Amino acid sequence: MNKKVLVTGANGQLGYDMIKVFNSKEFDVVGFGKSELNVANQDLVNEIIYNVKPDIVIHCAAYTNVDQAETEPNKAFLVNAIGARNIAVATERFGAKLVYISTDYVFDGQKKEPYHEFDQPCPINIYGKSKLAGEQYVRDFHSRYFIVRTSWVYGKNGNNFVKTMLKLAKEKKALKVVNDQKGCPTYTVDLANVILELVRSEKYGIYHVTNSGSCTWYEFANTIFEHANINVNVEACTTKDFPRPAMRPANSILDHLSLRLNGYKEVRHWKDALQDFLFTVKSEV
Repeated sequence: MNKKVLVTGANGQLGYDMIKVFNSKEFDVVGFGKSELNVANQDLVNEIIYNVKPDIVIHCAAYTNVDQAETEPNKAFLVNAIGARNIAVATERFGAKLVYISTDYVFDGQKKEPYHEFDQPCPINIYGKSKLAGEQYVRDFHSRYFIVRTSWVYGKNGNNFVKTMLKLAKEKKALKVVNDQKGCPTYTVDLANVILELVRSEKYGIYHVTNSGSCTWYEFANTIFEHANINVNVEACTTKDFPRPAMRPANSILDHLSLRLNGYKEVRHWKDALQDFLFTVKSEV
């Protein structure tokens, strides 16, 4: 008998690929978008989880507008913290495994080396603080959880840096991109496949899951245009040259220590993943 999987945030770019990956395996998948499941509504969360009776809940729903969160902290904490609590409490009651999607922004970016799962979080913006609060609720109220921190996510369904660069390249001959923030680009399909491996196990805990390798946004942009055979002049700039309401960590490279300790393979390099993604969206470029 197939295990039943419930995915929140089903219409987002990660939720979309999560459903595709799990649907092709030994699972019955039910997805709920924001309009069907407001995770901040505890009664609704309880009702839906009671009706579905999932074996696994993958909690992708989140407030993700990093800059807007600075002026809407209540909304960010309501969705990312209280929403995570509601999901954790209801999921625990029915004995389901829980996957909570978190972020590299739980770190302040001051460390010289990549961040591993046992480093102390210290977020510097509201979004990061709200996601860390969600992590804490999951740890407090659930006994069989996977907290999956990821970064610089892109996929076919939704807005992301790769799509933005491809769009801007059609409109402009020159672009400025910050070159003093480092991180790990992550393809949603690869992220979903690692989560698939995790939930088949009982190796619970916190995991950093990104594609291998790292780069700056400037290096990422250049590689996008190189792989897409687009000729555009990309100029490096600093974070100070491009002020935003929310502070960003200078270093948000995530080390995959938990994956290694638990015997999982390294995720493929971000450049290989990018090439695959560009192939899937080439008709849109």
